[in-house]
Amino acid sequence: MDKKSLSEDCLRNLRGIKDTQDLLSGKWKTSIIGALYHNGKFRFMELKRHIDGIAPKVLSKELKDLEMNRLITRKVRDTMPITVEYELTPQGKSLNKVINAMGEWGVRYRELMMKK
Repeated sequence: MDKKSLSEDCLRNLRGIKDTQDLLSGKWKTSIIGALYHNGKFRFMELKRHIDGIAPKVLSKELKDLEMNRLITRKVRDTMPITVEYELTPQGKSLNKVINAMGEWGVRYRELMMKK
């Protein structure tokens, strides 16, 4: 069987897909980004309430990963008690089309599967 070599455009696109998968890997990151995009800033417990089923320890880890990858910012407010807010960076906001496309595809897929 003849192996066809992939074009530079295809290889570049595949690398981009892998990079995106690595950044958004895990069960919760896309939900966190989606919640922050649609609602703006959230404090930790507000965000936890919006993401059904996520454990506090997992949310904390995912937020740290997203912050490390510059997709969200963490702001500590000098209030009593101290509050911490999370917000998308411009780079995080740029994922909106990707997240929305995933959501729309998921809705259509669920509807199709429910018809069977």
